[in-house]
Amino acid sequence: MNNIINPQELPEWVPGELLSSSDHLGWEGISHRAYHYRGQDVPIPPIDHYMIVKYTNAHTPMQRCFDGKWTKKTCSSGDISLLTTLSDSHWYWTKEIDVSHVYISNELMSKVACEVLGRPIKEVLLHDELQIHDPVLLNLVDSVQNEATEVSLGGSLYAESLAIQLAVHLLRNYANITFKESSLANQLSQNQKKLLIDYINSHIHVKFRIEELANLLGMGLWTFTKKFSESFSCTPHAFITSLRVEKAKEMLTRGDYAIKQVAYDCGFSDQAHLTRVVRANLGVTPGQLKRSA
Repeated sequence: MNNIINPQELPEWVPGELLSSSDHLGWEGISHRAYHYRGQDVPIPPIDHYMIVKYTNAHTPMQRCFDGKWTKKTCSSGDISLLTTLSDSHWYWTKEIDVSHVYISNELMSKVACEVLGRPIKEVLLHDELQIHDPVLLNLVDSVQNEATEVSLGGSLYAESLAIQLAVHLLRNYANITFKESSLANQLSQNQKKLLIDYINSHIHVKFRIEELANLLGMGLWTFTKKFSESFSCTPHAFITSLRVEKAKEMLTRGDYAIKQVAYDCGFSDQAHLTRVVRANLGVTPGQLKRSA
């Protein structure tokens, strides 16, 4: 199958009764649809989203062919199937079922993977999972469906935060990730890197936005972020944090600065923020570093 479909086109291949949908809610990177299906034997073209299928009212033998291999399970209420993006599949089941679909865009999954891993992502593939029992995943899917059916204040923001949680959980537990090969053409020059480091160090005590760094080099935000990640193997935010931590460590191990002063001079919002970040990065507290001086 060469044609690629979107989630809204799925009913053309898998006919069913639409029970609920987020189509009208303006969500970005994530969407929801729930269906009632009769038993079917259906080949499905590649879908341009990652698909999470939760069985909400079901108990049926289920067979699926993915990447040339058939898997057979009995799927019941509370079970979950995963289908990676841009891959055709063939599904066969015999009983009537209700299902809840959550779709995550390729763009969002790649963006989250890049942020989490600090490297440019070539591809994220979900494992071939026809039946899994995962309470965390189940709760997130239920939350997405609830937000679609019971519209509340801040719904889009909440749904998109759920999308990020889902993406991180899938990346941790059910994904194979391929990284892009580094290329000098996609990296910052030595002069550009020195200019950035000097600028960050001279402004380490104040809050500034990533856009300021992009403007410093005369680049758009997307291009800058991509080149920065290729050059430093981490995100701009992670790099700035590492420089703040290094500066804080240097000041604390001298022993003649109060912790509150160190937090201020290194650009942390307060002493508690400094403590959280230093402990996460160095495994010790600022007080322990100060006492070791």
